[in-house]
Amino acid sequence: MERIILASQSPRRKQLLEWAEIEFDIIVRPTEETFPEGLSTAEIPIYIARKKAMLVEEELSHDHLILAADTVVVLHGEIIGKPTDRNDAIRILQRLSGQEHQVITGVVMRKGKKEISFSDTTTVLFHPLTTEQVTFYVDKYMPYDKAGAYAIQEWIGVTGIKSISGDFYNVMGLPVSRVVHALQNWQ
Repeated sequence: MERIILASQSPRRKQLLEWAEIEFDIIVRPTEETFPEGLSTAEIPIYIARKKAMLVEEELSHDHLILAADTVVVLHGEIIGKPTDRNDAIRILQRLSGQEHQVITGVVMRKGKKEISFSDTTTVLFHPLTTEQVTFYVDKYMPYDKAGAYAIQEWIGVTGIKSISGDFYNVMGLPVSRVVHALQNWQ
């Protein structure tokens, strides 16, 4: 398989690609995670991932395969972003407590004029969380760089998630099996 450029600073995406034994280099360019109005929730992470890929592509020749991804959390049709601070993380997790929400990851693979893009959705249901559980998690794990203010592979996921429907790894930030199949079919 062709060596790829991962346009992401996410340690979770890096770990997932390593587990899949995909060879890659990381190149990241600062990207505003903004999007135009009118996009569906499934289109938003693809739009942002495309921006990430194109910024990296501007600095490279067109013979590099670039992989970019973005993950959003959606509660009752509203996108829940990354928390701005401790209080925001607590507020977000209190909103997710006892609720079902969707985690959508958009993936873009580009090389020259060729592009493949898709999104993957996983539904997550939290048990009702106490204030003590939420503050313990936020204070110990500081999930300020995570959409929805949590990581499924950390304490809150192990103890607080009642069920998931869909790809577990998508909630970590990359539907890695779909990515592997897309890379295998790239040719």
